[in-house]
Amino acid sequence: MSLRCGITTGTCAAAAAKAAALVLTGGSAPSEVELRLPSGSTVRVPILGVRYEPNSPATTASVRKDAGDDPDVTDGLRIEATVSWEETYDVTFVAGQGVGTVTKPGLQIAPGEPAINPVPRQMIATAIREITDRGVRVEISIPGGREIAAKTFNPRLGIEGGLSILGTTGIVRPYSRRAQWDALKCSLDVAAACHVTAPVLVPGNIGARAVCRHFAVSDDQVVPVGNEWGFALHCLRGYAFRAIMIAGHPGKLVKLAMHQWDTHSARSAAAVDEVRRVCEHVLGQAGADVPTVEGVMAALEANERRELGDELAWRIRRAIGSQFFDHQTAEAGGTEATAERYRLDFRCTAVFLVDMAGQCLGTSGDFDVWQM
Repeated sequence: MSLRCGITTGTCAAAAAKAAALVLTGGSAPSEVELRLPSGSTVRVPILGVRYEPNSPATTASVRKDAGDDPDVTDGLRIEATVSWEETYDVTFVAGQGVGTVTKPGLQIAPGEPAINPVPRQMIATAIREITDRGVRVEISIPGGREIAAKTFNPRLGIEGGLSILGTTGIVRPYSRRAQWDALKCSLDVAAACHVTAPVLVPGNIGARAVCRHFAVSDDQVVPVGNEWGFALHCLRGYAFRAIMIAGHPGKLVKLAMHQWDTHSARSAAAVDEVRRVCEHVLGQAGADVPTVEGVMAALEANERRELGDELAWRIRRAIGSQFFDHQTAEAGGTEATAERYRLDFRCTAVFLVDMAGQCLGTSGDFDVWQM
């Protein structure tokens, strides 16, 4: 069965703005509007409602976001556009309730501006100009947007106060990996624009919390990668970062040592068997017969746990270096001493492994640039 497509927040905002402009210029409240997409095709968008008081300087229209079959956090939200006249000819944009404001450089929109991306801005302006040539102020609001934004990448990207108005095609296609990649690329762009020279890549919250606990890092330095390690590591070659740390739990990161660059559990093998195999190689004993990497590590004595953790960190670092940054590392052996003999210059400078509580399990590399 094919999945149903939806519409972006940008399309919703443009449709709401067009409906509001129609009523502001004396027209009747429409039940739907036709909107031109960036591809040149058109889509008809239902209008949830229009509010207009006689002699009022503004009209507000709303659209219900329909993300189709995509698990979008904005699905079902009400996107509102309040349109009023301006003295100038321009179409100006204002962030209303639940729409964020950009506070950091590196994004497509300058700091201080409403978090309404360029393509949605163009769609809104085009829709307005189909109705009037006069100057118009457009305020976009998303009731409840501030609370939902706290669960997204927006706070880390420096978008404060709410959600972003997004979309490059106007259409939401279910489970767009491209959207995940775009968010990750934005995080790296923001880090570079904020003059970060030594970012820290983490799978998620466990790694992020541990890094902030053990090292002197800023929020801009910590980049959540999720499962998209192949994309993230490939992107790093396009930046002038001088050092990189990979930090997190070995249950996720050991998969990188196995050359699995998409670490989603549905698309990669579990790491526990690899950890047991390395345990036998390093310590001369098989790891505990338990279902998780956390369990294997917890069953060891402290000195054994650290020895195994250091070896796992080294193997992760070697795999990343050989795959993405230095093809001469492919024949390197499995110890730090071997690396020194080969004089490898890993762009992946350091790997920091932690348990579920954030305690250090093992390290590999030079951590000087992140020390407190």
